[in-house]
Parts: sequence; C-alpha cells; structure tokens
Amino acid sequence: MPSSDVLIDNALRFTRYGQRLIAADPTLRNALRAGLDRPFQREEIQAFLAAQTINNEADLKRVLRTLKKHVALRLMVRDLSGIGDLTEVMASISALAELSIQEALRHLSGWHRADYGTPIGEESGTAQELIVIGMGKLGGCELNVSSDVDLIYIYPEEGQAGKLSNHEYFTKLAQKLTQAISELTADGYVFRVDLRLRPYGDSGPVVSSFAMLEQYLLTQGREWERYAWIKARALSGDAAGLEQLARPFVYRRYLDFGAFASMRDLHGQIRREVTRRALADNIKLGPGGIREIEFIAQVFQLIRGGKETDLQIRPTCAVLDLLALRGRLPQSTVAELQNAYHFLRNLEHRLQYLDDAQTHSLPENDTDRCLIASAMHFDTWENFRTAFDAHRIQVKQAFDDVFSENATPDDQTPLFVEHPALARLAELGYTDPQDAASRLSALKRCQRYTHLPEKNKVRFDRLMSQIVEAAAHHAHSNDTLARTIMLMETIAQRESYLALLAEYPQALTHVVKFCAASAWATTYLSQHPILLDELLDPRALLERCDWDRLRKNLRADLGDYTGTERQMDTLRNFKHAQTFHLLAQEMEGILSIEDLSKELTTLAECLLTEVLHIVWLSLPKKHGTAPHFAIIGYGKLGSRELNYASDLDIVFLYDDPDPAAPETYARYAQRINSWLTTFTPAGTLYETDLRLRPEGNSGLFVSSITAFSHYQQHDAWVWEHQALTRARFVAGDAAIGEAFEHIRREIICRSPDIAALRADVVGMRKKMHATHPTASTLFDLKHDQGGLIDVEFIVQFLVLAHASTYSDLADNIGNSALLSRAAQHGLVNNQRAEEVRSAYRALSSMQHRERLQDNGIRVKKSLVAPFIDSVKLLWTDLFGAY
Repeated sequence: MPSSDVLIDNALRFTRYGQRLIAADPTLRNALRAGLDRPFQREEIQAFLAAQTINNEADLKRVLRTLKKHVALRLMVRDLSGIGDLTEVMASISALAELSIQEALRHLSGWHRADYGTPIGEESGTAQELIVIGMGKLGGCELNVSSDVDLIYIYPEEGQAGKLSNHEYFTKLAQKLTQAISELTADGYVFRVDLRLRPYGDSGPVVSSFAMLEQYLLTQGREWERYAWIKARALSGDAAGLEQLARPFVYRRYLDFGAFASMRDLHGQIRREVTRRALADNIKLGPGGIREIEFIAQVFQLIRGGKETDLQIRPTCAVLDLLALRGRLPQSTVAELQNAYHFLRNLEHRLQYLDDAQTHSLPENDTDRCLIASAMHFDTWENFRTAFDAHRIQVKQAFDDVFSENATPDDQTPLFVEHPALARLAELGYTDPQDAASRLSALKRCQRYTHLPEKNKVRFDRLMSQIVEAAAHHAHSNDTLARTIMLMETIAQRESYLALLAEYPQALTHVVKFCAASAWATTYLSQHPILLDELLDPRALLERCDWDRLRKNLRADLGDYTGTERQMDTLRNFKHAQTFHLLAQEMEGILSIEDLSKELTTLAECLLTEVLHIVWLSLPKKHGTAPHFAIIGYGKLGSRELNYASDLDIVFLYDDPDPAAPETYARYAQRINSWLTTFTPAGTLYETDLRLRPEGNSGLFVSSITAFSHYQQHDAWVWEHQALTRARFVAGDAAIGEAFEHIRREIICRSPDIAALRADVVGMRKKMHATHPTASTLFDLKHDQGGLIDVEFIVQFLVLAHASTYSDLADNIGNSALLSRAAQHGLVNNQRAEEVRSAYRALSSMQHRERLQDNGIRVKKSLVAPFIDSVKLLWTDLFGAY
C-alpha cells in the first residue's frame, strides 16, 4: 500500500478545497497523516470536542470550524484514495453536523440560562429545552460534504424564562445557534443553515411551540411537506414527543395512493424549473437524478408507511431494500437504483470536493472534467459520460414505471355520462343494454357520487368508462357491471382507492374479473377494500403461500404496534389478504377445493397461534411464564375442510396443577375468544362456536385435560363422540395436544353396542332434519336426506362402530378417505363407497360454488338426483329406510 503522503498527494489532486485548507494550516497535514488509517467516527469527534476549552462564542465557533477541517480533509482523502466509501462519507459528515449542533446548543443554552433564566412550561411547570429537528439528508444521516443543513426549531410549551416569554427566549437561542454553525468567520463556517422548511417558511417565526406545529400540520401542512418530514429527526430535546406529533401527519393509517399524484405534481414542478434554468445535467434534480431515486423510495413510504411500520425509516437505500424484500419493487430494479444512487452520490461528492461548493452540475471546462472522470475511475470524460447516462436512463425508466400517469387523457370523453348511449352498450355486447344504462344513470345520481369533489368525479368517471368496457368482455356482462358498480359505490368517497385503480389499470382489470367470477368475492372486496392493494402484483397474488415466511412477517407486524385495536386489525387484515390470495388462486385453477380447504385451515391455525401468543403477553396477573393451554378444533376446522366463511368450532383445554390455573385460563380463554370475535374497523377474525365443550353452553369456558377425559368417558352423549371423530389439536401446548389425541382415540376405539349406536345416530339425524324441512322443488345440499350431513353421519357411525377392530378408522383423515378405508375392511360395499365418495365431492363442490355466488345451498333436485340416490342407498344399507 502506498505511504500516507503518497495517498494524500494523489487525493489532493482532485480537491482544490483540500489544497487550500492545508496551505492555510500545514499542521492539518500532520493530523491527516496520523488518522488516515481510520474513519472519522462519532467517538473521535466527541473526544476532540471534549478536549477543547470553550469559554465564549468565539471559542465555540473556532473549535467547531477547526473540527470541520479535520473531518473534511480525512474523509475526502480516504474517499478519493478508495480507502473509505460512500457509507463512511455520509456517516462522518452527518455525525459532524449532529455533534456540532449538539455541542453548540449545550454551550449556548448554558450561557443563555445564565443571562435570562430557565424557561418553564406554563402547563407542566418543568424546564423547557430547544428541540432541533434535522430535516432532509441530515435527518436521514445522508449528508453530502457541502450540504446545507435543513433545521427546524421547536420548543414544547409556552411559558416564561425570567422576563422573557418562552417564545422570545428560544428565538434568541435559535438565532445564536444558527450563527454558531453558519456564520462565515476567519476560520470559515461549519455548515450553511436552511430554515425554510419551518412552518410558514420564510414568513413564519424562527421557532414554534409543539402546539403551533401541530396546528400547522393539521390545518396548513401540504403534501410536499409530508415528503420532507419523512426524514425528520430530533437532534435534541423531546424526540419521542416530536415523533408522536409528526407521525400522523406523515403516515396515514390507510394505504394512501393519492401520494402518487401529489409526488408527481411536485416532481413536475421540479422538472419545469430544471427546464427553465437549463439544468438537464443537474445530477440531483435532472432526469434520472438523485431526487428521482429518493422520490421512488419515499412515495412507497407515504403510501404504505402507516400500515407497514418497518417502512418508517429514513435512509434511502434501506427503504429500497425493504421494498425489494416485500416485493413492492422488483429486485433487479432495486439493484439498478442502488447502483445508480451510489454512483451519483459519489459523483456529487467529487464535484463538491473541487471547491467546497454546493454544486450538482457537471463541469463545463476540460480541466475539471478530466479531474472528475479520473476521480470516478474513468480514463476519459466520454467513458465517464457513457456510464453516467446509463445510470440516469435506468433511474428515469424506474421513475416513469412507478409514477406513470395511467388515467384516461383529458381530451377523451368518458363513456360514463348521464345517459349512456344504448347503442354503444349494445355494441359492446351487453345482453341487456337498457338495464346497464339504468344502473349507470342511477349511480350518477346517488349521493355518494354527487357529493364527490369535482377532481374525484373526473377520476371516478374515467374509471367507470374503463369498467364498462372491461365488463362487456365477460360472459355475464350485466351481472358483472352490476357487481362492479356495487364495489365502486362503496369506495367512491375513498380517494386513496380511486387513486390506486387510476394508477394501476391492471388492478382495475382484476377487480372486474373478480366481480365477474363471484358475487361473494364482490361483497368481500366491498367489505374490505384494503384488499385492492393485493391486486398490484398479480404474480405475487398467485404464488402459493409460504406459511413459514408469512408467520414470521405477521409476528413482526404485530410487534410493531401497541394497542389492542391496532393489533386486532393487523390480524384481521392479514386474514383478509391471505384469504384473497387463496380466492385468486382458486379462480385461476391453481387450487382445487380440497387444497383450498387445507390452505384456509392452515391460515386459521396460524392466526390462532398468534392470538394465543399475543393475548398471553397482554394477560394481567398470570401465574406462569408460558401457558399450558391448547385449542382443540372440531367440525370443519378439525377435519381441515374450512371454507371462506366458516365458523371455528373450538374447545379450550389446559393442563396445569397450579391453584391459580382455573382462574388464569378462564380469563385467558375469554380474552382469546374476544380477540377472535370482536368487530373492529377491519371486521371480525372468526365467529366461534364453543358448544362442543363439556356440558355445552352450561359448562365451564375452559376445561382441564383431566376433567375433559372424565366427561368423555362417563358423561358425553353419542353425538359428542361423533364430533370427536373430526377433532384434533390445532394450536398451543403440543403436550396437551398429544394427551387429547390419546383420549380421543381411546373413546373412539371402545367396543360399542352397535345396535344402540345405530339407534342413537339415526335419532340424532332425525332431530337435525326436523329443524331443516325439505323444500318441494329444491334440494338443500347440506341438510336434506341424501345430502352432505348424511355422508358425515355414515362415516361417523362406521368409525365409532368399528374402530375397536380396525384402529386406522380412528385417524382424522377426512370423510372421503375414511369411507375408502371402511370399504377396504369390507364394512361397506366397495362400489357403493366409491359412488358416495364421488357424490360427497360433487355436493361439496356444488355447495362451494353456490356460496361463491351468494345463492345459498339449495339447488334443483334434478341437478343432484344421481348423487342423492347413491347416498340414500348406502344409508339404507347401514340404517334401514329413512
């Protein structure tokens, strides 16, 4: 490795600013030589400041400016020599700015209190402290070497400091602090200070109270200020209080797709200014420049940061990493953006190293062009320019992809007008154009539409124009249009969702497709319009669920929130999103009905596990560190046959000898049930049915495993043993799950009185049938004779009657598989069993399809007659005539 002096001399060729510093003070070279082997980190800056004697403002200014020279020289030489990198440069210069501000504030505050007294808040009665907010690149720890520092000065409360009001006191202190950092002295300056981001800008007061800032953000804060406040960071004072105040302004609780238009408008203003000032080659503001990379990262933060709290971070590259990890941007795009960011930021520093000027423009003279090309490791300016242009083209393309304007051009007349042309609707292929026209006209007159702001009406009209065109391509065009209108009415006054559909035409196409496929899907989307977000990436929508990854993400998301309602909504939104993914995969033929039921069951198990975890953490007065508690699933949960709208049949069990256990687990179980069933803005998680617990509704909410075993052995009815054939452990303590399975198999495999069992099963079936009388022309797929319940009762009888002889019948493997096993053991005719298995699959599939269309579960008997006959024949074989 070359000697320190060689490295220094080689690097100084590229920085006239560095040459001037050493020429003015040759001792700086000795310090540079001694420290060149290490970055200038926070600890060294702090040690430098601690070793200084500062008695007055002149001392303070001299010390801070001397420190600036040491830091700037070392980071420039390390960077230009290839020893340091961009991360080091940004960290060092940001640490210099932050610690200089804090050191100046510490001394100035002490002198200020000595002159004027201590500022006291009139509400709290406590001493007040100036809060210095670092904005922009200082807030994000991404400063460049010649940056301004964007600051905002805040104090918590109004009050008094001796004869001065707190406002007067902190105004004087802020002015002193600004001078200490930015005043040009014989030693230069530390940083230029820019205060224009404060409330009301240049016309506003230098300092503001918390109350004034909050009022400003609520009533006057503009969209571009949300962008600016993303990186805001308190460098002193009440950081937590500031964050609590600013976060709701920056991050909406909903997905805010309106940010696209706002950011696009802001970018348009910048581009117009770039054109006016002929700044096309400006590496910060020009096309494909640094600002466009920042905008890409920050628009996703504005849109999603309120919901995905891990996006509430400041560094640009860290945000891009998260966007790739969450699939919001392609990995290849993120790699291109990060490469370009490093290239452009390194170039920015080399432009500023030349003369310590805050420039972002490429040099025009050949001498400086050669210096910049060489400092960027290119042999010619032309080769540098080729690489520079390539990076900018990639950034511009990525920016245009994210911010492309997809709405209908202004000069295109929407089809959606007051009286849609019948001829046009007929031409599009609507089977009943008059009905379609009437629905559109009614929509135009409804209150939700008429009360829209004019801007939103234009957007809504354009969307409806596209919907009318898209719906015509589906087989049942009138039904599709009617369902989509229902959804659009629901979201009409939610600007963010209108913006989403306008920004992403493929999402609108999928919306129409879902509405065409299923009335239930339309209702589900209308109830949970947040799911529209899931349509942005059709590829991810159709990927099979990676449950391990999803569980980890859900637990992380739950940990990001405090407050029961936010956590409940997180669980519910997770369920809705995964349900929607499964619905999409079913509609595309990726999932069979059997696979769908298994996936929905896995989803329920995942949510139950997380509810158990989070409720235990929040449970007061618990007697142990971990719960000895389990959830047992019955019915469709137990047999892994859940559908989209299934309730959960569950029983709570515990196994804990502690005297406090009954009370602890009773409260635990009640709270779990509350978390599952409580209605929040995101809906309910699941409806639950707890009637299968010992003694039913009159029994205890939770049972010990011992009490459960005793009840099943001595007191349970036959129908409860029928239910056991489909029961299994689904969440909680696995040891209790094993104990439950032992009890279950012991009960099922007991030698029965088959005649008595047959009579009990028939008697229970008659009671159930009496509560669901048969219609004369329609067949109830579930309850009528020859329907699904008959198949379930047949299987349950076979299991309870013969598991003592054939223990594999006790396995909880589903009705169809158990029926096949019974045939293998010669308990039923093999052909008859196959016919009933086919009937069970067909009836289940038909039930599922009817529910997707919100049609109920009654169909014409003629459609299912062969299946009914097969089931009835097997029933007669086992039980005699109905």
